[in-house]
Amino acid sequence: MSILLVLLAIGLIWFIRSVWPVSGLSFVDSRILEAAREEMTTLKIVDVRDAADYQKSHYPGSINISLGRLPFVWRNELSPDEPVLILADSRRKSIKAARVLKNKGFSQLYALRRVSGY
Repeated sequence: MSILLVLLAIGLIWFIRSVWPVSGLSFVDSRILEAAREEMTTLKIVDVRDAADYQKSHYPGSINISLGRLPFVWRNELSPDEPVLILADSRRKSIKAARVLKNKGFSQLYALRRVSGY
């Protein structure tokens, strides 16, 4: 019985952590993507979907770093001083990517509310 409770607690902690807000992360509407892109010349757009999904369709100028690789290769394309817009296929993945970048020192993090196709 106690093993079941431990597993339940671990599952609950995982779920809460996957949806808990990340401080400094702002969700933005896709309608303002172009306006933000023009105003913020240093804005990096990171698509954290898998490479196959990125190849099918992606936002022009975005960088593909899959969520699993993000903790290891972010230095190749990103700088903590630059604002980053996260494109993901779910809110949970956007939060997870933001949490990874936040832990690396990023403070200007944005994510699209809904990504349906680029």
